[in-house]
Amino acid sequence: MSHNIELKEGALIISDAHYSSSRPELLALIKDIHSKKILISQLILMGDIFDALFKQVPKTQDNNKEVIKLLNEISEETELIYLEGNHDFNLQSIFLNAKIIGLNEQPIICSFKDKRVALAHGDFDIGIAYKIYTSFIRNSLMLFLLNFINTLTNNYILNKLDTYLDKKDDCKEFIGFETYIKNRQLDVFKCEYFIEGHYHQNMSFSYPKFNYINLAAFACNQRYFTVKLIKDNELKIDENEYVEI
Repeated sequence: MSHNIELKEGALIISDAHYSSSRPELLALIKDIHSKKILISQLILMGDIFDALFKQVPKTQDNNKEVIKLLNEISEETELIYLEGNHDFNLQSIFLNAKIIGLNEQPIICSFKDKRVALAHGDFDIGIAYKIYTSFIRNSLMLFLLNFINTLTNNYILNKLDTYLDKKDDCKEFIGFETYIKNRQLDVFKCEYFIEGHYHQNMSFSYPKFNYINLAAFACNQRYFTVKLIKDNELKIDENEYVEI
């Protein structure tokens, strides 16, 4: 699918909220956006917004129905761009009004004034074994079987997954992260800014050809980001800490 996306000043960006019953903080932020306590020009979700959300497993939609409903209502008035992550995918029929960017379309190149901005969840280039794994878990037949077994066992699979994810440390430091990013050769995408989540590091680096920004995980510290325009049509990503009103 072809997407022509303009990144707007005033856009609000959320990455890696990993929303679940044990991490409910995202709901309050989405409610404030929905009620217009927080005014935005565009909403960009950078993947792993939910700990588990897949089209072919209805229980994952039931578990997240309140946030899904609010996002769908927001998208009726405000452009919603959703980059699928490794915890939330096959989403088009869940968010009918959103621009859904699948893994195979990432990074997506957006325009911002006269600049090119690459957006990605962050797991598009991890390696061949990971590509095989991601293809496998997104396969409709595999998800159908998963749903069948999960239903038959009274949600045993999803409950085990929830237990595992609750224990996982999503906020640990990535030692050697700057070297890792440098070795990925992201300059092949010919952009002035490269923005992604997935790694949860909240760090940025300047390279000769582009600026790299890794977003904080909302799950770790309730950080979200807003797009600002500064002099010479340059982009600035402002960090905000969400405090429920």
